[in-house]
Amino acid sequence: MQNLYVDVTSLDSRAVDKFALSEEIMMEHAAIAVERTIRERFVLGSSILIVCGSGNNGADGLALVRLLDGDFDVIVHVPFGGSSPLAKLQLKRLEKMGIKSERLPKSADVIIDALFGSGLNRPLDLASIKILDALNAMSGFKIACDIPSGLHLDGSCDTHSFKAALTVTMGALKRGMFSDHAKEIVGEIIVADLGIHHNHYEIPSQWHLLEVSDLRLPIRTAVSAHKGSYGHLALICGEKAGAAVIAGSAALRFGAGLVTLLSNENILLPYELMQSHSLPENTTAIALGMGMGSEFDDKELSALLDNSLPLVLDADIFTHPLFLELLKRPNIVLTPHPKEFTQILRVCEIADIDTATLQNDRFNYAQKFCETFPNTVLVLKGSNVLIARNKDFFINPHGTVTLAKGGSGDVLSGLIAALLAQGYDPLKSALQGSLAHAIASQKFTKNNYAMTPLDLIESITTL
Repeated sequence: MQNLYVDVTSLDSRAVDKFALSEEIMMEHAAIAVERTIRERFVLGSSILIVCGSGNNGADGLALVRLLDGDFDVIVHVPFGGSSPLAKLQLKRLEKMGIKSERLPKSADVIIDALFGSGLNRPLDLASIKILDALNAMSGFKIACDIPSGLHLDGSCDTHSFKAALTVTMGALKRGMFSDHAKEIVGEIIVADLGIHHNHYEIPSQWHLLEVSDLRLPIRTAVSAHKGSYGHLALICGEKAGAAVIAGSAALRFGAGLVTLLSNENILLPYELMQSHSLPENTTAIALGMGMGSEFDDKELSALLDNSLPLVLDADIFTHPLFLELLKRPNIVLTPHPKEFTQILRVCEIADIDTATLQNDRFNYAQKFCETFPNTVLVLKGSNVLIARNKDFFINPHGTVTLAKGGSGDVLSGLIAALLAQGYDPLKSALQGSLAHAIASQKFTKNNYAMTPLDLIESITTL
């Protein structure tokens, strides 16, 4: 698990104050990190275009020009001159080497964006848009210095943002690099130390990036256990019974000892799942909402939920009159997709926004929700899943496009519910269920459009 930061300016200042580093020392290390990456990946003599802005991100690029010139065919383009003191200093050094700004070429083996980095605090102007469009149209390997130009710290992206295959980010990971929009443009991410080990550079953060190594499977160690030792999950099944069947199958595959679907109608189930018209006495967790529709009236649903059992809530329950009452419980996990989360925000009178507005600022709206409901675990689905409770926030970046298929969310709910049924804490259930879900999607080796929920459930066995 790694720390994420909204902005690293305070970390840079701390490094200067506490460790007597200077901005120039940190800049040299930033440039060296990109230089090392290029030397590891590209043969000597490759053509390298470095486009530099007028601030310190541009100065990083100018320092890089000095380090590469001689071994590579370096072309530097400085469209706006230098405005920061370090940018002016780096330009002066290049002038003494006889290196001048050139026009944009038509092509290059490597294209490096050092226009704005994390210093962008305004919409792109027409001149910058023209440059970025030209860079994106080139076929060479694209590297962003710090963060791609056009990506803002809040995670929103300009339409014309630089589309990197690799981002070398400076000092520490920035939260904005893990928005849903950013996933399209950051590519592979490398963190560059700035003259001091990251253990000294970083400070504790409320935001964290989940890693594959954080996955902890519900492996069974007790040799005398029986099916009752691993909980009994009850899924409230509704009009679209298939959603509950998928969730139930995922839960059984992820370790739940027993899984029962609750329905007023007799439905065709896989042999391993059970059905009941009432809540089993030994139930240890409940999942509801997926495909629920109006199968149960309010009185029936209230009776099923007249207990203190942990809950996973999804889909249709977010528009149900009981939802606000359920939010008062301390042991619930919500698993909305972005459109459903806008409905939650509206019902809870936190914000009245559309999905596009949410996606441009999903971190902020998740924080607002958690401030209002600090005991609730939120799993906001998306390209990068956001898991949150109170003041702790986690981003899971490991999902793949194979998950863009109906039923994938039902699998996720089932995995989380399985862990709740086995006695896991709601936050731990959400974190581990989300990780298992995302990593299982990576195991699918056929065409990425072809995965079904049953394929995803089967992949759980290979984690």
